[in-house]
Amino acid sequence: MYLNFDKNENILIVNLSGELDHNSAEEVRVKIDDRIDRDNIEKVILNFSGVNFMDSSGIGAVLGRYKKISNKSGQICIAAPNKNVNRIFELAGLYKVIKNYNTVDEAVRCI
Repeated sequence: MYLNFDKNENILIVNLSGELDHNSAEEVRVKIDDRIDRDNIEKVILNFSGVNFMDSSGIGAVLGRYKKISNKSGQICIAAPNKNVNRIFELAGLYKVIKNYNTVDEAVRCI
């Protein structure tokens, strides 16, 4: 799993690439949390366009970031998941609490 961070005004955009599974979930948690805390971020877009596989550990990593941002009264959303990752989010019921956007640009405009 490779992470790349972009900042658009007060929004942290996390570009994920690779597999978000039990091998990478902890590293993803630590790196995103560190960036949220260091830059006092309250709005996060998780760009899933480069993620080709995700398991339940990935769901846990996303939910954990949702809780962290929610505790700061912030917002988090998912952008550009592929068909398989989108299905996992749907089955897990994550879209009941986290918004999904087709593109990062759309997410930036709406968050």
